[in-house]
Amino acid sequence: MLILGIETSCDETSASVVKSGKILSNIVYSQLIHSKFGGVVPEIASRQHLKTILPVLEEALSQAGTPLKKVEGIAVTYGPGLVGCLLIGLSCSKAVAYALRIPFVGVNHIEAHIFANFLEHPGLKPPFVCLVISGGHSILVYVKDKGDYQIMGQTRDDAAGEAFDKVAKLLDIGYPGGPLVDKMAKKGNKDFVKFPRAYLGKESLDFSFSGLKTAVAIYVSKLSKTKLVRNKKNIAASFQEAVVDVLIDKSIRALNLAGTDKLVLAGGVARNSRLREKLEIKAKDLKFDLCYPSPELCTDNAAMVAVCGDFYLSKGIKSDLSLSAIPYAKIGSMAYSHLAPKVGITSPL
Repeated sequence: MLILGIETSCDETSASVVKSGKILSNIVYSQLIHSKFGGVVPEIASRQHLKTILPVLEEALSQAGTPLKKVEGIAVTYGPGLVGCLLIGLSCSKAVAYALRIPFVGVNHIEAHIFANFLEHPGLKPPFVCLVISGGHSILVYVKDKGDYQIMGQTRDDAAGEAFDKVAKLLDIGYPGGPLVDKMAKKGNKDFVKFPRAYLGKESLDFSFSGLKTAVAIYVSKLSKTKLVRNKKNIAASFQEAVVDVLIDKSIRALNLAGTDKLVLAGGVARNSRLREKLEIKAKDLKFDLCYPSPELCTDNAAMVAVCGDFYLSKGIKSDLSLSAIPYAKIGSMAYSHLAPKVGITSPL
């Protein structure tokens, strides 16, 4: 199908046209206005989506060389995310679907991140373990099949990306923190400070980065301005190493528990160069397959939403126009699950 995807879950306004797993266009407008606040301001984000959704949609159609009337289905993120932002994308999608009399489907944002891998790696087949890491999520998911998931572990407090943003603010290096800390850490000493690694017990696959963030805050508070400026790179490298170590150790444990040799990355933090570097080494040493999307498909984008929606729409699974935003939606608790009993979440391993 020729699918129009729309993504407005946080501070990226994105529209994409995808056909048969091929990206014809993928326009992403990032709201740089939030950098002055050191984080996303929900009300401002919603207003920015209102301003940009139609121009972004028009640009996506233009770049794809596709008139709106040729679109056969619409996929849109319904959650999780900021409720005001989600409603902008949902309202736009419903209006277009109603006007064209074509089906539309609400897509879970976390599931869409997983599907980003299928866009660039068409040969990727479940089962596999997927580590979804972003500003709002740190989740280990066993992907038994497309649409069939088991949550193996998830964050108990701060997500990995959120921790990166908060530490970047502590170091006063800007926003968004993830890529800035990554860049700075390349020039620092990862062994400068031995920050804590929270493993939450031998059997746990859950994540916790709140304590690490606090440890960095305490360490920074004890430094003079001169010492802080001098050691920013070392602190960034030491913090990043602590996050990466936990992500890798728990991912490998998840592989062993699931009995699979395929690890897939997804989400904005999957762009982190140190994480990829260390996982590539582990994959060779332990002989497991490692897969991740290109950087532009790791961050929030509508192409991943479109390809996920295509999977469901091609099976005749669609959402009703009464679908509303679900800011705390969990993977598997999909708005269309009543139409497809086999789609959804099963018990943890």
